[in-house]
Amino acid sequence: MPTAAGLKRKSFFVDTRALRRARKALGVATEAEAVRRAIERVAEMEAFWRFMTRTRGRLKPGSFRRP
Repeated sequence: MPTAAGLKRKSFFVDTRALRRARKALGVATEAEAVRRAIERVAEMEAFWRFMTRTRGRLKPGSFRRP
């Protein structure tokens, strides 16, 4: 999780039902934490899919190490 120095205050409208579902799915107590984690996961998945597209058909099982 980012430090307080890395956070920026934003104001926007959010569907309350979607936010409640996100809090439950992510297992967090606050709405702010749900928004932060959801944004992080979207960014992680985008990086993953870029990697998958870039390496499609070129990687063999066991050819790379996990970080």
